[in-house]
Amino acid sequence: MEISGWLSSTWLVAITAIVTIPVLKVRLKSWFATLTILVSSIITSAIAIMAIESNGIETFLYAGRFFGEIPLRIDGLSAWFILIVNFTSLMGALYGVGYMKRYQDQPRNLSFHWSLFVIFHLSMVWVCMVQHSLAFLIFWEIMSLTSMLLVMFEHQKADTLKAGINYLIQMHLGVALLTVAFIWIYASRQSFDFREIALFFDNNPSLLLFFLFFAGFGIKAGFIPFHTWLPYAHPAAPSHVSGVMSGVIVKMGIYGILRIVSYLSTASLLLIGEIILTISVFSALYGILNASVHRDIKKMLAFCTIENIGIIGIGIGVGMVGKSTGNPYIMLAGFGGALLHTLNHSLFKSLLFFTAGNIYKMTHTRNMEHLGGLIRQMPFTAVAFLVGALAIGGLPPFNGFVSEFLIYSGLIEGIKSSSPEISTLMILSIAGLAMAGGLSLITFTKTFGIVFLGNPRRQPADQPVEVSGLMQAPVILILALIVAIGLAPGLLLRPLMSALIPLGQPGVSIESDVSVFTQLNLVGLASGFFILLVIAILLLKRFFTHDARVDVSPTWGCGYVAPEAGMQYTGKSFSKSLAKLFSMVAIEEKKYKEISAGNIFPKKRTYIARYNEFFETIIIDKALRSLLSFFNLFLFIHNGRIQTYILYGFFFILLVLAGSVLNLF
Repeated sequence: MEISGWLSSTWLVAITAIVTIPVLKVRLKSWFATLTILVSSIITSAIAIMAIESNGIETFLYAGRFFGEIPLRIDGLSAWFILIVNFTSLMGALYGVGYMKRYQDQPRNLSFHWSLFVIFHLSMVWVCMVQHSLAFLIFWEIMSLTSMLLVMFEHQKADTLKAGINYLIQMHLGVALLTVAFIWIYASRQSFDFREIALFFDNNPSLLLFFLFFAGFGIKAGFIPFHTWLPYAHPAAPSHVSGVMSGVIVKMGIYGILRIVSYLSTASLLLIGEIILTISVFSALYGILNASVHRDIKKMLAFCTIENIGIIGIGIGVGMVGKSTGNPYIMLAGFGGALLHTLNHSLFKSLLFFTAGNIYKMTHTRNMEHLGGLIRQMPFTAVAFLVGALAIGGLPPFNGFVSEFLIYSGLIEGIKSSSPEISTLMILSIAGLAMAGGLSLITFTKTFGIVFLGNPRRQPADQPVEVSGLMQAPVILILALIVAIGLAPGLLLRPLMSALIPLGQPGVSIESDVSVFTQLNLVGLASGFFILLVIAILLLKRFFTHDARVDVSPTWGCGYVAPEAGMQYTGKSFSKSLAKLFSMVAIEEKKYKEISAGNIFPKKRTYIARYNEFFETIIIDKALRSLLSFFNLFLFIHNGRIQTYILYGFFFILLVLAGSVLNLF
């Protein structure tokens, strides 16, 4: 069978699953969907690996007279994203088998959910392969619609319904922008083939066209100010869907941006790269600042996604600056760091969402102010969350450190540029990235401490216990990869180099300057030495203190001998000083009636505080209110009188007749 036949067979497998899942027993629906995703992943991953080894695969599918031959091209960049999508989706499906057991009393809802999950996975894979504008938009729309319906699994909840509609509207705005951009290309080149995009930019280095593409893909990726769907969709979705959405669906936006960047002419790269670098630094800082003040675990992780998209964007901007200035070191460090962080983020963010799902499944709350002391009841989840927190914070010996190290290397090399403009931007970007890293540590120190340490702030209805081995299995596999990449990043060198070929300088071999990547092995060795050093210290400590006397006594209670769980630090108190420092962005809304000076015996009061999202509150809400106020001026037209509506029709007929007589139509 030819490659096109194998690729087409994935849809045959998916259709078989869609027909079969509804008639299966409830406990088998999730397993059959997971098996389907496994089969599709094996087929497409094998072809992706072949593409890496053979420097690309091209085939065509005939789709009728209207579409004609649809090109399917799998180069190193496509293969890199296909492999990430397959692994993350498979782990999400496997985790979902255990997570969705609580909904076995909803067989129809489960059938619909798992059928959508199968289509969702396959549509993302095909987005990475199709290079025909119309077909691409169709698969992009399938991906958006299925993910929206997956988010709305608990559609009976008003917040979930609102989040799904919000997501749908913003995704369609992105599709509209992409459609305009593709029509622009077609009007000029008379072809839907992606290769015409490169030819268009060679002759017309249009900034407006690029930023149409960037905005369309940026809405999916979550760059500011296109990010506002993320804090709603992730908390509303089931945790395995949240893990896949944060792990890979936002990366489809990154894939689209990188694909368009690969088509840009060198003449326009520098300015666009500087703009992307600036937007990305602000995205990273804005995302992690909001994450640090929120107390909903999944909303906090959603804002962390925005931060990490910003970090990936920094790598893309650095790579574009390096390519425009003819510096292969900066180019490879930037693009390589962006691609590697795309992989790393898909791992530790899906891990964090899965562990957040464990917490929600056992405690029925996402509010960290209601939690505490879970490390005793859920030790596996606590350790897994801690590893994910260290990895997302960019600390060795985990994978996040490796990709951020590459991006830092490119930024530091960029400081040496002879252009004061570039040097200044690189210095400011280093400061922004370092600040984002510090805020990330604050955020996850708060989250881990409040959720897992101390004592429970509220007694749950059921005593939390560790999740089943089925839900632990995908977490263990992800943990293994996080540690493996941190210790042996050189293993990824071959696929990473292949992914960089489309982004490199035409006619220049990527392998000609790989000095930046030789450092990866040194990073892995340093991380391995660090682990051995820690183990050695622990063994020495145990050797010298194994027979030492240990006295255990309560800590000093500051003179108070009856402490309560409510006296512990809360998430709000932990981040209060930081929120005050950045109050212009972290907008706090309080509901509290102040005590008057003459009120000697005040009654019981409640205090409610929440942080509003800056762009939504200051820009989007105000714009919507102004728009609604404008439309309200025309409410008199809809007065409910049938006679008036008949009169409207009469005047419309007169208008059409007058236009016909005067040859206006």
